Amino acid sequence: MKYFDYAATCPLDRDAANIFIEASTKYFGNSQSLHEAGSASANLLESCRKEFSHLLDVDEAGIYFTSGGSEANYLGIMALLSARRRQGNHIITGAAEHSSVYNLMKKLEGEGWEITYLPLDLNGKIEFASLTGAVRPETVLVSIHHGNPEIGTIQPVFTFADYCHSKDILFHTDCVQTFGKIPLNTLAGCVDALSISGHKFYGPKGTGVAYVNPKLAWKPYIDGTVHEKGFRPGTVNVPGIAAMTAAAQKAHSLMDTETKRVIKLREALIESLSDFRNSIEIFGAEGDEQLPGIVGMAIRGLEGQYVLLECNRSGFAISTGTACHTGMLSPAKTMSAMGINGKQAKEFFRISFGRETSQEDAVDLGKMLAAITAQMSAV
Repeated sequence: MKYFDYAATCPLDRDAANIFIEASTKYFGNSQSLHEAGSASANLLESCRKEFSHLLDVDEAGIYFTSGGSEANYLGIMALLSARRRQGNHIITGAAEHSSVYNLMKKLEGEGWEITYLPLDLNGKIEFASLTGAVRPETVLVSIHHGNPEIGTIQPVFTFADYCHSKDILFHTDCVQTFGKIPLNTLAGCVDALSISGHKFYGPKGTGVAYVNPKLAWKPYIDGTVHEKGFRPGTVNVPGIAAMTAAAQKAHSLMDTETKRVIKLREALIESLSDFRNSIEIFGAEGDEQLPGIVGMAIRGLEGQYVLLECNRSGFAISTGTACHTGMLSPAKTMSAMGINGKQAKEFFRISFGRETSQEDAVDLGKMLAAITAQMSAV
């Protein structure tokens, strides 16, 4: 099986796996315990915290380890709401946010909060005027993802955060798709909170990081919580965090070379479809506004699920959107947010590249998609 679903999850890096095994056997103590084994785990945990603060160029006091990106999103947003700088009950978010953010917003609506969901333009971007036009005197928080998980568009988070801060509005961004792919060290210092997930950059599943500006006086979501300075309950997964840290270090060391390589993979895939460009639509932006490793596509007249099944039958693993959305009858949220609905929205499918993707693999997938398109055109 040739794997083209790295935006959903990555295989565990072998070096990170070895560190996980070593930490599991040598640093198994509870990091909250006062004995020597606990102290050894606590020291390893703090060294990992320091490394993430270095990678993000933020104060290590704001780094909190979580069970993944979804929990980091949830707890990060709730921390900001507890530390809001102005009175109000209005939140602004994107209409295509990850389900962990979207579902939290729906929960907050049921508790009396007012939520505005911003649409995307045809390139998958939230327009600045759309954000500024949605702000009210009672707006306390904005949460917009950095990189779209379905088509790869990068949002202008710097501009959004700067504007929000000028209005005393707190800003959270989901960086799950961008950490390890593009530098975040400048961005992290410009937002109030961000979230990342270990398995998106070849770390173990069940690991993540939330950064919350330590200058904010947030309150624990669950009273009495002692782990991670009250940020989350539960014994800290020190071996998983150590492995995630190793994976993060490797991702950063390979970032420049991988970006150049993935751009060539994208170009090779698109070039292999050049004879059928009138029948194929590629969504997203270009240049620095696009994650090259994610290609959101549609073959006109064919449902994305049919394309997925045909690819799977031929040994190619692709997807029809985020894994958290798969199985639902509704189309990908990004399509709806862009104003694409009905049968056209269900034509969407996603291809995403990773370290094990070769130029030959990308071309072979392109030929497969071209063959499917040719069959459709012949009908």
